[in-house]
Amino acid sequence: MINHFCKRPLWEVSAKLAAVAGGSCPADLVINHANLVNVCTREIQEDVSVAVSEGRIALVGDASHCIGEGTKVLDAQGMYLAPGFLDGHIHVESSMMGVGEYARAVIPHGTTGIYMDPHEICNVLGLEGVKCMLDDAARTPLKAMLTTPSCVPAVPGFEDTGSHVDAADVAETMKWDNCVGLGEMMNFPGILSSNEETHAITGATLRAGKIVTGHYSMPETGKGLNAYIASGVRCCHESTRAEDALAKMRLGMYAMFREGSAWHDLAEVAKSITEHTVDTRFAVLVSDDTHPHTLLSQGHLDHIVRRAVEEGIDVLTAIQMVTINCAQCFQMDHELGSIAPGKCADMVLLDNLTDLHVQKVFIDGELAAENGAVTEEYTPYTYPEWATHSIHVGETITPETFAIPASAGQVTVRAIEVIPARVGDYERHVTLQARNGRLESDVKQDVLKAVVFERHHATGKKGFGFVKGFGIRRGAMASTVAHDAHNLLVIGTNDADMALAANTLIDCGGGMCVVCDGQVLGVVPLPIAGLMDDKPVEEIGQTVAALEEAWKEIGCTMPSPFMTMALIPLACLPELRLTDRGLVDCNRFCFVDIEL
Repeated sequence: MINHFCKRPLWEVSAKLAAVAGGSCPADLVINHANLVNVCTREIQEDVSVAVSEGRIALVGDASHCIGEGTKVLDAQGMYLAPGFLDGHIHVESSMMGVGEYARAVIPHGTTGIYMDPHEICNVLGLEGVKCMLDDAARTPLKAMLTTPSCVPAVPGFEDTGSHVDAADVAETMKWDNCVGLGEMMNFPGILSSNEETHAITGATLRAGKIVTGHYSMPETGKGLNAYIASGVRCCHESTRAEDALAKMRLGMYAMFREGSAWHDLAEVAKSITEHTVDTRFAVLVSDDTHPHTLLSQGHLDHIVRRAVEEGIDVLTAIQMVTINCAQCFQMDHELGSIAPGKCADMVLLDNLTDLHVQKVFIDGELAAENGAVTEEYTPYTYPEWATHSIHVGETITPETFAIPASAGQVTVRAIEVIPARVGDYERHVTLQARNGRLESDVKQDVLKAVVFERHHATGKKGFGFVKGFGIRRGAMASTVAHDAHNLLVIGTNDADMALAANTLIDCGGGMCVVCDGQVLGVVPLPIAGLMDDKPVEEIGQTVAALEEAWKEIGCTMPSPFMTMALIPLACLPELRLTDRGLVDCNRFCFVDIEL
């Protein structure tokens, strides 16, 4: 695969690199006295020097002959020099900021490259929205590699989105320099049923010689998983059990171990390698979704590597899982993922291998971050006006809008029970007592009313359901971050607060909010596609932290509850989901009634 993410292509500078390594030409940069984290051989090499020229590594070893009059020389003083960290699966939009601000947040933590799937903004604004993300990324040194959104909508026929991507669109994006593959193929039912359009999308990627990334969330490791992998899908981040990850690795699929702000799968899936004697080359660490508070308080991939070590994974193996393993997954290890001659000079200096404190970050041989901050301010980027006006509900929302008629005095209903820190949910059957011919929330049973409004084309569509597991005692919550169609989702204990929450977000152009007793307790405005803001990460982090406190005030104590809430409409995850078209049984992939 041709790499458009290094400062200079290798064919253009190969002669210069050879000259630098041979000593006939001085290096641009030499780092001396480093303990090299060699991910090629999984070892520490002591007192090693690295010479850099034209943004690439020319020599690893004794670089004294590479130093000339203009060479910058850095004494690493025994610190550990590792390859720059790569996140193999991330939705930047879930950080609630644009790529530029996201880069400013993650580069100081050692992240030099991300494989981003911007299917959130694509579901709202289409491929033009994706281009905005790429333009935003271009002003930073972060290597933002695009995997084209594959499922817009995520599961056709079950939701309404703001846009649509087909095989022809995917084929066109494969020509883009930024594109390295296809975003997560969530429509695994389409793959397994040999649906023509679904396979045309993956086929357009395979024909271009690029990588198909996956999303196989079923707890099944037999014929279905084999069929999914046989179709050309190379990796999957949806393992929640050790046996899922192990089965995928045994079948030659890259198992991506997820540890995000809300999805804490690592504790379980790490057992696939800590409790088995297996080669770990097919294991990758990813974040998937990370919100600002996590980035500010814990870090990014450096934090996930620390978490992997806590779960018993050897630190050198964990570093391989965010470097060379990830690069190999995307068939880019000839350019990225290791400190070796010819590779891009993306490097991280760590003070030790216990705390993994990142001291300096180099991208293409240039110092990009030092002591927890980027070394330069990026050129400002402003999203176009059409990207900031995306809320079109098509009706005036009042408390009466949330009425659910009841067919009897006592009714058994289907309810979606969320699972804290996990992406799955359960279908539960709950008995509710109708009042005045309507079904209402029942906080004693932890059952809350939920409504999803179509918000892209003013169609007036809305789906009704019930959820449980949040522990809310009063008030309501609303969000336009509602994967993957990102319609307007409202959950609450009473219709008046639900209406206030919905209208609050309509007025501010999208975002997330919590209200109680007619008062707005917390709101995070996200005017860019209803998903992001252009504010600094510190400012967004403060508003998100305030929102979390508002959640606690109304009774919820789960981690990152708004991210758990955001998955309620995602119809490609088992077991029961709610979209603007209604309740979806995600095991049988059919609509079901609220009442049994």
